[in-house]
Order: sequence, then C-alpha cells, then structure tokens
Amino acid sequence: MPPALSPRVLVALATLGSTGILAGALVFQAIGYAPCELCILQRWPHLAAAILGAALLALRLPRVLNLLGMAIMLVSTSFGLYHSGVERKIFAGPDSCTSNPIDALSAADLLAQIQQAPVVRCDEIVWDLFGVTMPNFNALFSLAFAGLWLMAFLSARKAR
Repeated sequence: MPPALSPRVLVALATLGSTGILAGALVFQAIGYAPCELCILQRWPHLAAAILGAALLALRLPRVLNLLGMAIMLVSTSFGLYHSGVERKIFAGPDSCTSNPIDALSAADLLAQIQQAPVVRCDEIVWDLFGVTMPNFNALFSLAFAGLWLMAFLSARKAR
C-alpha cells in the first residue's frame, strides 16, 4: 500500500486543482465560450481556495484553515449543482440571465425584455462532454477538492 500523502501535498493538490479550474475557464472563454453570470460566480470560490492554499503553503498558518478550504469547495459544489439545475430547467435561475414566460407580456413588454436580455444565458447548455456540462464538472471537481482539503486537515491532526 502506498504511503499516505502529507497534509502539505494534499493542500498543494487542492490548490493546483482550483488553479487549474480557473485556467480552464479562462481558456474556454478565450476560445469563444463567453461565461454567464452563474459561470462567473463559480470562479470566485476557486480563486479564494487557490489564495488560501498558496498562503498555507507559504506561511505557517493553523492547519484548521484546511477546513475553510473544504467549506469553500463545498460552496463551489453547491454553485455548480445549482447552475446544473438551472441549465436543465430543474431550478429557476436568476432573472438577469434566464428566460421568463412570455404568455402574459404585451408586445412592448416583450420587446423590453428582449432588449434587456444578456448575451449569455444561464439556462442554456453551452458545452458538454457525453452529457456532462461545465457546471457538472465544476461540481464534481469541487467536491473532490473538498475531499482533499478534509484529508489534509485529518492528516495534519493525526501527525501531531
């Protein structure tokens, strides 16, 4: 059985993972996949986790902060699941980036809604791989990174 990874290595893996997610999002954006409002929202926890991880690796901070990294990644998981549900019409998304029913709208109201609509909508699947969308991948990877943060905390506690 291989030796267990040290807390420092686990934090480094979680930090690199979040940094990779951010880099991947920017690459997708650069090749033409403009992010919606919920896509942008999902980037913030990864930025926070990457900064936290870098601080933990550079400074001698309390290892209990690994639990903060885990909590941040669970927030990211929640954002990804919510966005996935919005894409699949399970949840209502924010009015600012989803379509609303138009049955009761007058022609003037409908025109105003069209003119105010964002270019990128949150309730449309823009890209998927075998039915797994970008928010699905974000949720899955964020949950895995939360596991790494938890393992780092537990490993650091055991090492004392």
